[in-house]
Amino acid sequence: MIRGIPDLVLMLLLYYGGQAVVNRIGDVTGLWTKLDLDPFTVAVAAIGVIFGSYMTETFRGAYLSIPRGQGEAGKALGLGRWLLFRLVIWPQLVRYALPSFTNNWLSLMKTTALASVMGLEDVVNKANAAGRATHQPFSFIFIVLIVYLVLTAVSDVGLGILAKRLRASGTA
Repeated sequence: MIRGIPDLVLMLLLYYGGQAVVNRIGDVTGLWTKLDLDPFTVAVAAIGVIFGSYMTETFRGAYLSIPRGQGEAGKALGLGRWLLFRLVIWPQLVRYALPSFTNNWLSLMKTTALASVMGLEDVVNKANAAGRATHQPFSFIFIVLIVYLVLTAVSDVGLGILAKRLRASGTA
């Protein structure tokens, strides 16, 4: 269900709606009078919820891709649950999950820019402020674009190398 809600809508819902819910709970219980949720905490929670649901599906799909006979063979060899997971399931799980994990990771990195809408002091927010002060918004936003491009490119290359290594070794 969470995956069907646009990221920005969920962030704003948690920021404004979460604030109202927390303060209402405080009013009812008398534990606090007014609690302000800072944008960073809400952004981390929102991005955690959003990508937690995506990653859950990634690893669930990878787990279901492992042939059932693999686990049965490990049990037949006398492996305990921990050894079965570590030696049989986990290596295959990583190999199956890595392409989707890479996609989710790159999306997560780009989604962090949406947190600036809540007033979070991130690079996008700072670039907007600098652009307004100098009347050159394009220059600063272009720098942020380059930063995000470099971060995603480095992540993509690193995870690509890991995927290639796992395919070549045949152990994970």
